[in-house]
Amino acid sequence: MTDKMLSEAAPPIGTMIFNNPARHNAVSSDMWARAAEIMAQFSRDPSIRVVVVTGAGGRAFVSGADISKFEDERANAAAEEAYHANTSAARDKLVNCPKPTIAKIRGYCIGGGVATALGCDIRICSDNSHFAVPAAKLGIGYDYDGIRRLVDVVGPSFAKEIFYTARQFSAQEAKDMGLVDRVVPEAALDGYVRDYALTIAGNASMTMHAAKTSILQALKDPADRDLALCERLVDACHDSQDYVEGRKAFMEKRKPRFLGR
Repeated sequence: MTDKMLSEAAPPIGTMIFNNPARHNAVSSDMWARAAEIMAQFSRDPSIRVVVVTGAGGRAFVSGADISKFEDERANAAAEEAYHANTSAARDKLVNCPKPTIAKIRGYCIGGGVATALGCDIRICSDNSHFAVPAAKLGIGYDYDGIRRLVDVVGPSFAKEIFYTARQFSAQEAKDMGLVDRVVPEAALDGYVRDYALTIAGNASMTMHAAKTSILQALKDPADRDLALCERLVDACHDSQDYVEGRKAFMEKRKPRFLGR
């Protein structure tokens, strides 16, 4: 357990908070381990319909790895191995969360912060946010999955620019590249994201799960796609009480009350 990862459940919204503001929310291995647990909890909780991921302190979303944890050279290799294993597990839980996820970005979103934001379905940032992947300034190699996710979002040309220049990009530049979906005034960010999450939460969760699954499958290599799973989830929607409720609410000209079954 670590107090540098926080979770808040306020149904229908669950919030995961990177809570290391003294280091711009740099992430340690134990923080990633706790992040995986939090995402697993939110995934299982039927009262949580949308997950928001954000950083504490107001100055940063996530600024990459907390390298202060690697200072003991004798433990360096073991520490880095554990860090990468925990990072991979947490990001897998984030990417494959069956519920919609929103990255609420304020301030610096650097290195691993960009990778974390890319693991969310939707990225909304304040107008004073800054983005960078400074790997080329540090001699760090990025694994294929991380780069492919960036290419899927911004395309190969912008992905090259991000990596080759290693410079910081403004919120508007990030929006122009497609790295973020919405840019809002800093003072309005919290309310905007909450309203956005509540709008999503009011829709049919089974429909969103089926859509998210198909989108994730579409991004895989053709040989790795599980189209049978996509078809089962679509069939489940058509056989659900929510499908009956949606049609009934439409005919009665009222807001539907979806139950997720």
